[in-house]
Amino acid sequence: MESIITITNYIDGILNSKSFDDYAPNGLQVQGKADIRKIVTGVSATQALIETAIEKKADAILVHHGWFWDKEDPRIVGMKYKRLKLLMDNDISMLGYHLPLDAHPEMGNNAQLAKRLDIQIEDVMDKQGVGNYGRLPEYISLEKFGENIEKSLLRKPTLISGGDHAIRKVAWCTGGAQNWIHQAAEAGVDAYISGEISEHTVHVAREMGVHYIAAGHHATERYGAMALGEHVAAKFGLLHEFIDIDNPA
Repeated sequence: MESIITITNYIDGILNSKSFDDYAPNGLQVQGKADIRKIVTGVSATQALIETAIEKKADAILVHHGWFWDKEDPRIVGMKYKRLKLLMDNDISMLGYHLPLDAHPEMGNNAQLAKRLDIQIEDVMDKQGVGNYGRLPEYISLEKFGENIEKSLLRKPTLISGGDHAIRKVAWCTGGAQNWIHQAAEAGVDAYISGEISEHTVHVAREMGVHYIAAGHHATERYGAMALGEHVAAKFGLLHEFIDIDNPA
């Protein structure tokens, strides 16, 4: 058992969360009981995740997509009220880490995705360390790479061909970073991977000659919170369970 303040301070430190210019507050977003025995992790702080955490008798929830985003309605009404009431009625703390959990070089979403897809990381895509450049062990076709991704992430990716070339040099950024395809193409990669796809992404891929792979926002961002939860549990002797609330997006 460990205090929520000690756990939060530790995570803030290893993720260097205070240094990020982000769209939501990172760290402890809702305070619950003082001492933590079990932590549940997940991708997003949804009602379904909170309800499952209650069933699992969790003391804290740690997610990638927390609450209180820029420009959202600040009122505690409707869906937000129901979620917050569930947490507070059950004295459960909630921690959210967005860009810091994308960027961490070992436990981050991008690092964990690279590990699962057997990509060697070579460089970062932006000054905060979000997104990466790297390469595969050998050249592979777009279709075969898509099959490998489906087996690893348990989700069929959308493949947009940018030509007849095979893939070795890649760039990737998990989640909703499809607009970084311009930067990836200008860097000369064979393929760019993210979670989502927009209408214009298809045209950019075709016209700039870079394969685009939309592997799923949720599917590409399962593994950072899972890895961080495992690390924190081992560090403080806590119980940990990752809860995967299915999301086809």
